[in-house]
Amino acid sequence: MAFNYLQYVNRYNFTAIFAEYKTFFRIYFVIQFEIKTTKEMNIFKNIDRKNYRPKLGGLEIFKFIGPGLLVTVGFIDPGNWASNLAAGANYGYSLLWMVTLSTIMLIFLQHNVAHLGIATGLCLSEAATIHLRPHYSKFILTSAMLASISTSLAEILGGAIALNMLFGIPIKAGAVLVTIFVMIMLYSNSYRIIEKWIIAFVSVIGLSFLYELSLVDINWHEAVTGWITPTFPNGAMVVIMSVLGAVVMPHNLFLHSEIIQSRQWNLQDEKIIKKQLKYEFLDTLLSMIVGWAINSAMILLAAATFFQSHTPVSELQQSKQLLEPLLGSHAAIVFAIALLFAGLASSITSGMAAGSIFSGMFKEPYDIKDNHSRIGVGLSLLTALIIIFLIGNPFKGLILSQMILSIQLPITIFLQVYLTSSEKVMGKYKNPLISKIVLYFLGAIVTALNIALFISMF
Repeated sequence: MAFNYLQYVNRYNFTAIFAEYKTFFRIYFVIQFEIKTTKEMNIFKNIDRKNYRPKLGGLEIFKFIGPGLLVTVGFIDPGNWASNLAAGANYGYSLLWMVTLSTIMLIFLQHNVAHLGIATGLCLSEAATIHLRPHYSKFILTSAMLASISTSLAEILGGAIALNMLFGIPIKAGAVLVTIFVMIMLYSNSYRIIEKWIIAFVSVIGLSFLYELSLVDINWHEAVTGWITPTFPNGAMVVIMSVLGAVVMPHNLFLHSEIIQSRQWNLQDEKIIKKQLKYEFLDTLLSMIVGWAINSAMILLAAATFFQSHTPVSELQQSKQLLEPLLGSHAAIVFAIALLFAGLASSITSGMAAGSIFSGMFKEPYDIKDNHSRIGVGLSLLTALIIIFLIGNPFKGLILSQMILSIQLPITIFLQVYLTSSEKVMGKYKNPLISKIVLYFLGAIVTALNIALFISMF
């Protein structure tokens, strides 16, 4: 009997069965794609899940660590190295209090400006452009861009000095190499990748100073006294102001308000905003303590070596040669490697801050794919590179760059406090009265120190 194919097909209706399977697999693959896409977009899983209650545990906190460490890089940069080595070599442990005071100020200011970013979804530059009169915002943000150029100068110069220490590369050639590396990093990588690199750089710097401190004999009694007792040795005002400018930096305030939004998900949900504020403070506090420890380690190292041996330090690259007879060649090389990582990392964050400031002038967030952000990055880094080719003494250039930052700093602080205290800008998240008083008091301290600096110059 011949096989009746049509009867068999009609009986089992394979066409219908195939269509059903086709529909099933289409739905299955769509669901799988949605799951995969959701996982990729939601970097911090469960952050928006309904009724999700975060636990104050190590893993939960790690989800929010990152933005604060990028800010930390800004105040362990080569400018800080120059200021801290000058403080320790010339005045021993007596100026450690300035690192403590600056770090306490920084915790308040960085948390407050991150508060702005979380509550409004705007960076400091965007908020200034939107909420201030144009001539005020343009003046303030132009001064901030100039401060950013001053910052980039210090960072690039520090990296170039480190290359000179390690490989004998001339300072200007090293500055070109550092600038090229930083621009490639910024123009070709996303924020999340850069954040991981920066965390690795900070780790190397911290471990390097732990090694350095293990080789020296610290007078801990004098160190503890220096941390908590303000003193003003004769001729120390420029160094004090450079330490202040090296720790509390204007570009970091702009940067933090921008990058904190990498942890932002839902501005409409009050619970999520409050959770972000809580974990942001922990991130800021932890990061600032890391920065305080590294800055203190620089002064301790200089005090225990150069100050004790009555060896003046007039150039940053001189430090490697001076450390070799005191601590050995390995310590000098580790010192130079840490300086190189500090220069590279801080140049990256300085460029990001400049991009944020410049794009904010056009009411735009930082986005390296956007032309305004790209112009801001290039303007800061390339202008700094040109200035490096014009200056004679790199070490003095580092000190003066930090002093310039301290002069611009009160402008940025009072801008920040004005915006975060405004109900129009912040809504119900505006500064309470006690926070406003503390923040204005910090601004007054910085202003008073600047006045003291000018008086000391005459």
